[in-house]
Amino acid sequence: MTTWPSSLENLRGTVGIWTSTHETLPAGQSGEIAAELESLGYAAMWIPEAWGREAFTSSTLLLSATSRITIATGIANIWGRDAVNASNAAKTLNAAFADRFVLGLGVSHQPLVERLRGHDYQSPLEAMREFLTAMDAAPMFAPEGQHDYARVVAALGPKMLKLGATLANGVHTYLVTPEHTAVARSIVGDQFIGVEQAVVLGQDRDEFLRRAHAYLEIYTGLDNYRNSWRRYGFDDKDFVRGGSERLCDAMVVHGNEVAVLANIDEHREAGASHVCLQVLGADLAAPPLEEWRRIAGALYD
Repeated sequence: MTTWPSSLENLRGTVGIWTSTHETLPAGQSGEIAAELESLGYAAMWIPEAWGREAFTSSTLLLSATSRITIATGIANIWGRDAVNASNAAKTLNAAFADRFVLGLGVSHQPLVERLRGHDYQSPLEAMREFLTAMDAAPMFAPEGQHDYARVVAALGPKMLKLGATLANGVHTYLVTPEHTAVARSIVGDQFIGVEQAVVLGQDRDEFLRRAHAYLEIYTGLDNYRNSWRRYGFDDKDFVRGGSERLCDAMVVHGNEVAVLANIDEHREAGASHVCLQVLGADLAAPPLEEWRRIAGALYD
């Protein structure tokens, strides 16, 4: 069994939470979300980077407010910084916070890269390869320059999955099924696979669909996800804005705590090293505190 950097070893076989809801709070209070998740027993808090806070700054706020939970970027955009900054920031955060930081890197999506950041979204696979290679060559003369850190790559298709296995410590997958997790495991070997899984806890069918459609609304317009879903039997009929009911049922777990735990087990049996749940509350922008607490009770009580 491959030994990963300690920040990933701490996540082996565990459950975390994927959320952006900390960004609805003032910066100085955002750590309250991480502290709540830590108190509930979750192993990690995964955070995105898009129109909100810069990933390393936000991670520092969350790490400063906690003592045990791992903070992972899901993902930090490679077009948002250069490779030297990414490498050195990851080393500094792990050295300062007892190896509780995981650097998830991704190529993001063409609209975010070109319209928001003003970069050219050509050859994302090669861009990631060059970025990871440059990180390995990055100098750092601060005391933590040789400090170990973990990095994973956001990956859906076989080429990016392979790259994450060879030039990083593994991959972070998003909007996938256990079937995808099994394929990912066949490609990445014994490297880390951190799977995001969306959840609507309880609620009737209509409310489930309302939340699932709202969650999928942005993603159904992004080619990276459409291409991934096509590999698993979905087609243009499923990519209506907010997704078809079939897509909602496949991408979002709906049911009680038993259903959520069963889905976690499915991903684990398919090869997931760690599952991070994105719990969809009535207001997707608000922290779903009650749902987090109910799932934690089922996991840890």
